[in-house]
Amino acid sequence: MRLVRWRHLPPLVVAAAGLAWLGGLIWFAGQIPAGILDSDSPTDAIVVLTGGALRVDNGLALLAEGKAKKLFISGVFRGTDVKALLHAQRQEPDWLACCIELGHAADNTRGNAIETAAWMQAENFHSLRLVTAGYHMPRSLLEFARAMPEVRIVPHPVFPDGLAREWWTSPHDARLLVGEYLKYLVALARLEPEEAGS
Repeated sequence: MRLVRWRHLPPLVVAAAGLAWLGGLIWFAGQIPAGILDSDSPTDAIVVLTGGALRVDNGLALLAEGKAKKLFISGVFRGTDVKALLHAQRQEPDWLACCIELGHAADNTRGNAIETAAWMQAENFHSLRLVTAGYHMPRSLLEFARAMPEVRIVPHPVFPDGLAREWWTSPHDARLLVGEYLKYLVALARLEPEEAGS
């Protein structure tokens, strides 16, 4: 089957598709949290998705504050252990190490969700606080809710750089947002739920 070429479509169809895409982008930008709505509710676990500044720091701080029983860090480089991670974060390992577990299998957000779902099931946990970058939170929530529909998920965004309020005026922010929006659309198009551990 031949791919449809945009230049062969009627101009009104192309314009309508462009407006729908742009409207979706504006809607998506509105879904990115501007702050932490719930910083106090305890959960069974804290889950950190690696890949950006402040995520692990915030996860460790939340664990130290007693916000959850355990901290799970998904997407850690193979060969990294808890002691090395705590040393890199300049944390005292003696009292935190017992409550931290690392996941090494995931290399993308979908993988994070599948890896975390398997861990949550093994621990018999039913709620988690999800720590990742604010711009990454909508896609993360989509994937996590799909992999663990029965689990209560509390978003805990971090803002290492932050998106400018008028993101369209910054080429860097615009590229970041558009890229994340495209990844969100790909994730949204995959409608089937994931089985934990699959």
